[in-house]
Amino acid sequence: MQEVYKRIKNHPDFRTLVKLRRKISWILTSIVILFYFIFILIIAFSPNTFSRTVFPDNATTLGIIIGLFIILLSIFLTGIYVYLANKKLDKINDKIIKIINK
Repeated sequence: MQEVYKRIKNHPDFRTLVKLRRKISWILTSIVILFYFIFILIIAFSPNTFSRTVFPDNATTLGIIIGLFIILLSIFLTGIYVYLANKKLDKINDKIIKIINK
């Protein structure tokens, strides 16, 4: 069994798969973290920015809208990862499995 693991680990397509998966994950994670920290920094240094109401005579503030946007952005980026995993990463993974099983 160890021999199979070594063959997979040393296969160039596996290395490509790992690098691509890591790159996609870090990019998408960085986007979410960037937006989240900008949100927190605005709350910390300019809290009145998010306390403005979006519509007159309405209790919905800009902070609620931006917070909801960050949540929806996270869900959207998760969907992008799932799409990329299904379209690109799984193809590379299947190719590696076929080669190793020969």
